[in-house]
Amino acid sequence: MEQPYLITMGDPAGIGPEIIIKALIEGQFDPLAGQIVVAGDVAILQRAAKVLGVEAIRQTGDSGEVLLLVESRTIRVKPLSNLDPEQIPFGQISADCGKAMLDYIEWACEQCRKGNGRAMITAPIQKEAIRAAGCEFPGHTELLAERCGVDKVVMMLGGTRLKVCLVTTHLALRDVPTAVTAAEIDATLRVTDAAFRQHFTSASPRIAVLALNPHAGEGGMFGDEEQRIIAPAIERAKAAGMDVSGPHSADTLFHFAVQGEYDAVVCMYHDQGLIPLKLLHFEDGVNVTLGLPIIRTSVDHGTAYDLAGTGHGSAESLVAAVQMAVTMSGSNQ
Repeated sequence: MEQPYLITMGDPAGIGPEIIIKALIEGQFDPLAGQIVVAGDVAILQRAAKVLGVEAIRQTGDSGEVLLLVESRTIRVKPLSNLDPEQIPFGQISADCGKAMLDYIEWACEQCRKGNGRAMITAPIQKEAIRAAGCEFPGHTELLAERCGVDKVVMMLGGTRLKVCLVTTHLALRDVPTAVTAAEIDATLRVTDAAFRQHFTSASPRIAVLALNPHAGEGGMFGDEEQRIIAPAIERAKAAGMDVSGPHSADTLFHFAVQGEYDAVVCMYHDQGLIPLKLLHFEDGVNVTLGLPIIRTSVDHGTAYDLAGTGHGSAESLVAAVQMAVTMSGSNQ
């Protein structure tokens, strides 16, 4: 049997279980029939099915797995928690859910590291809940980097029309200029170039690097980070054989990027890249961690506590995350 794609169920009290079942009954996983394993909780998935008006029938699987039959389709489940749905209200933070989320992530990461999983696709987690369960990491990215022994990873958000990679991520805007260092830009360009060569079949990925300041600093009138830090980093990347250009003014570059002139856009801070990305890919954006020795993609949304238990959550981002994992793994199935 081929290595499966591993979907971690995310927060049992959140939207993750429902969007997994919704994607299944909509036939979104049909091209990968039998190749997906959900790391999660059988009873919670059964509850999600009930929310969606269908029944999930538990059947015996192989190697400690459970098969869930939902209407005419089945999905493999690796049961890693055994929660009582009656004790897990929708939309509420709990340490029990936090521990379950961590168990799903740890198992999927280890399977991928051992070569037993082709990629891991993560449904959203609740950071307060994993903290309550004793996790010292703020989220997936930091936890996976530590488990994989990697010092530098890059957050990429992407869709079919645009892919952005971030030099800095979750920082107060006032802290960004000091965090945009030569070392961070160098590392971001190196990781981005290597990942696109490996996973997006681009022999020489075209990478646009954005300026930090308006109009790329306008010759130093609006800041000199472009001259002091960003432009020299671009020159070093070129000398290393990368197809890199910039620093580009952010207010014009995205027009050309979505026309297909660049494979990736390296952005200096979170909103610089995420605003245009979500304008284009609000429903089907995918979060990818570049630089890991495994493939990890994720939905580009949170646990949606306000939608959990309603059946109204969209599965588009999850489906896109699975498709991105397929692309990155080199599978055409």
